[in-house]
Amino acid sequence: MTATVPREIVVADTPAGGEVGLVTRGIAFTIDVIFVDVVAWIVGGAIAVIASLFELPHDVRTVLIAVGAAAALVWVVGYFAVFWATTGQTLGNRIMQIRVRSVAADAPLGLRRALLRVVGAFLSALIFFLGFAWIVVDPHRRGWLDHIAGSVVVHVPDDHAR
Repeated sequence: MTATVPREIVVADTPAGGEVGLVTRGIAFTIDVIFVDVVAWIVGGAIAVIASLFELPHDVRTVLIAVGAAAALVWVVGYFAVFWATTGQTLGNRIMQIRVRSVAADAPLGLRRALLRVVGAFLSALIFFLGFAWIVVDPHRRGWLDHIAGSVVVHVPDDHAR
């Protein structure tokens, strides 16, 4: 039986040590959360104003609240999954000049792995944010969400960010 050597993480066009740390990711995520929340509040507020124009039974209002909560969840998951699956950059990532890439190749994650990354982000936050703290100790600055999805976050040169 032969021992296998762990494969070194290499993403094409990424210099050694080009992986992104916790602070840069945190700033990008904060920008994304602000954007996602502002859009959700504007849409939710507009719907609430329109709904207030009508005399709706209590049960209908309860259903509308549940539908709104489900729509908000779809919006949040969709925002991150679609951007990670296609360009690898959310609005916050673009501003911070970072990109989510596949560990296996210099390519976007694809929708399935981007959804896994969203689940990984939830799991990373679930236990006292240990999955995100892992970025600090991992030699390639990969958190649990990156390990789950097979992703790495890298810097994007200025000419590629636009």
